[in-house]
Amino acid sequence: MSAIAHPDFMNTASDHVVIVGAGLAGLFCALKLAPRPVTVISAASLGEGASSVWAQGGIAAAVGEGDTPESHAADTIAVGGGIVDEAVAHRLAREAAGRIEDLLRYGVPFDRDLEGKLAVGREAAHSARRIVHVQGDRAGKAIITALIETVRKTPSIRIIEGYTAEDLMVADGAVAGLRLRSTASGKTRTLPARAVVLATGGIGHLYAVTTNPSESYGGGLAIAARAGAVIADPEFVQFHPTAVMIGKDPAPLATEALRGEGATLINGAGERFMLKRDPLGELAPRDIVARGVFAENASGRGAFLDATKAVGAEFASRFPTVYASCIAGGIDPATQPIPIAPAAHYHMGGIAVDGRGRSSIVGLWAAGEVSSTGAHGANRLASNSLLEAVVYAARIADDIGRFTWNAPAPLPATTETANAAVERDLETKLRQTMSAHVGVIRNADGLAEAVRIFGEIEAASQSRALRNMATTALIVATSAYVREESRGAHFRSDFPVAVPVFARRTMTTLSATRAVAAEIAHGAPLQLAAGA
Repeated sequence: MSAIAHPDFMNTASDHVVIVGAGLAGLFCALKLAPRPVTVISAASLGEGASSVWAQGGIAAAVGEGDTPESHAADTIAVGGGIVDEAVAHRLAREAAGRIEDLLRYGVPFDRDLEGKLAVGREAAHSARRIVHVQGDRAGKAIITALIETVRKTPSIRIIEGYTAEDLMVADGAVAGLRLRSTASGKTRTLPARAVVLATGGIGHLYAVTTNPSESYGGGLAIAARAGAVIADPEFVQFHPTAVMIGKDPAPLATEALRGEGATLINGAGERFMLKRDPLGELAPRDIVARGVFAENASGRGAFLDATKAVGAEFASRFPTVYASCIAGGIDPATQPIPIAPAAHYHMGGIAVDGRGRSSIVGLWAAGEVSSTGAHGANRLASNSLLEAVVYAARIADDIGRFTWNAPAPLPATTETANAAVERDLETKLRQTMSAHVGVIRNADGLAEAVRIFGEIEAASQSRALRNMATTALIVATSAYVREESRGAHFRSDFPVAVPVFARRTMTTLSATRAVAAEIAHGAPLQLAAGA
């Protein structure tokens, strides 16, 4: 099977399901839908551009001796800041083992112990060793590689590489198609569709410091929001506390598994600073560790991940991905502490979906990081992201399998031009503003400034891609402004404690966001509470 690249590929009308995104959620869903015809849209070549390819930690599943799905669910709920949908968390944990079996059948070579059982590791805020890995820190790449090999052998799956989705087209309240743009030529084409699965990833590239690839710029969330979809929990952005600071964009990630194996966090004076912040120290929830690392860097003391004693000479063999990144940046992690900083890593918010992965728009499903299922609440538990992606991809495939559609009508093509230099400057301003004002620590003045800037960029840009970035940034910043408390990954220095009235999920739309943003821009007192 090869990618479709000829100019007429958009003119074929069929009952194909269209999946936008070729990361874990998209490919897994396509395989689960076989032999039903599926078209997968990938911005980059298969195996590139998806955050799941870069995932180092692994997948959380209660497959170890003495562990239970109930314990896994309890840990998920405990770190979620009081707004996890508990039924969703329990169901996610119960389905984990089955999805691991699926991945094994697709050829994923999970690590095993000397007895041949799945080897399990421990990560932050887990009460048991339940993370399945591949070669220590290569889970994401190994999983995607195995899925790609299976996808290429599946005749029902058609791959279209080198296109991004820039608009979701809706007619009479239901999906009608997609407007796509070639990443090579910049030309736009339309693809009629009755059933669309968005699996476009997260929003990390909206930030100046991120561990996510450039394709994770919030495009899927934006096109769904523009079409009228309900968006859930957009203010909750998880910052990974240990991005390796060697001048790379995106920043390489030092997996949480290193801390699970005993690596410590120290400042420039060699002090273990996390023990003063939380009794769990380095294994505290990610939001707490991220703020600790942020504080040390802000103070000028610096923050470092020290694995010289816990891993030492075994670093290259046990964590080859991190080792290679460090060596490329002039750091030998076997003998030197690694300079680190928090980086935008995962978005708990996204397109609101139900237990079947359905959005509020007929014919639109969402899976993976672009969606918000209620499983993560205000703070995702480590290694639950890949699990959620496969669980919901399987559910969506099952749900779609019950439907049939008439062929969609052809859609008109469009054109647009934009000044590339101006757009680059606007994108840089957007990313810097997100890091400065919508980052690890937030406050009203900074968020209000961000809301105004994003509104201006959205209005000024001639590029759909950048307008989509600005739309998503606006939704995140506005919801963060409205939530006048600190909860999970959302920390407000002007409202540093959790407030009981906000102990609920945020549900919003783009029209509601714009109304609130207008009030913020004019300095008017807000009448909207989070969750409204």
